[in-house]
Amino acid sequence: MSVARAERLVNLVLCLLSTRQYLSAERIREIVPGYGDAPSDEAFFRMFERDKTELRELGVPLEVGRQSGAEMTDGYRIARRDYELGDIDLEPDEAAAVALAVRLWDSPELTGAANGALIKLRAAGVDVDQSSAAAVEPKVRTTESAFAPLLAAVQDRQAVTFDYRRPSPAELRRRTIEPWGVVSWRGRWYVVGHDRDRRAPRCFRLSRIVGEVEPIGEPGVVQAPEKVDLLGFVAHTGGEPTSSSMARIWVARGKATGVRRRAKVIGSRAVAGIPGDEVELELLYPESAANWLAGFGPDVLVLEPDVLRKSVHERLLAVVGG
Repeated sequence: MSVARAERLVNLVLCLLSTRQYLSAERIREIVPGYGDAPSDEAFFRMFERDKTELRELGVPLEVGRQSGAEMTDGYRIARRDYELGDIDLEPDEAAAVALAVRLWDSPELTGAANGALIKLRAAGVDVDQSSAAAVEPKVRTTESAFAPLLAAVQDRQAVTFDYRRPSPAELRRRTIEPWGVVSWRGRWYVVGHDRDRRAPRCFRLSRIVGEVEPIGEPGVVQAPEKVDLLGFVAHTGGEPTSSSMARIWVARGKATGVRRRAKVIGSRAVAGIPGDEVELELLYPESAANWLAGFGPDVLVLEPDVLRKSVHERLLAVVGG
């Protein structure tokens, strides 16, 4: 389906869902963006019939009727009682998938057309149900400023360049990538693509991108590998350590009692001349563990896994920088 047609269908659903009136085909042609471009009446009616068929096949219930006995033609609307879903019980993995999907709806690129359609409806004198917008516009925030330009680059198949902050060693480096997709993993957004400098696939956390994301080269040149598993790639290379993993940690002697209480001492070890113990700790929630371990400051040093060590180091750098 073309982008223009998809936007027209969204506008049509918003129009018919937001009004309490039956709207005739001619009225819909006047107020729904996309139909005004039809070169003739015949072309419009063909377009409108295709769109109605498409919506019905998608399960959108179109209600046909007349506003009053004086009306000579049928009109259309969508009754919210038929459109809205009832209560649904989701398994945890299903709920996570739904939450990930609706994140995209909060980007300005995807909600701008919908908001514009509602404004046009009100300006045209249509009685708009103010609460209907909530039925089609979920709210899950994406705070990273790099999200929108990277998503646009993926859609345009265009390479980008940006400054990327590495936590260890702490430095800022320029990256140039051919983006394949933007995915969320354990509450964080990542862009996956081909790193031109390293000549290999890489993923980058959006929260570590500094400044502007700049498109380079011509659109349409980036080609993602067939059947590439973006989420799997991030999980194995750029995500947080998996649940119920073992960490090896150094703890200063006589310090960090909270860590010692949950850990198993496996030997003595000095770090930078400071005596301490090497311990093993089972991590059920790695993300919260990184925050917890960073709270012990210099009394705790993560030895393994490397991704947890970097996460704790990044938090300590943020405290020093703040």
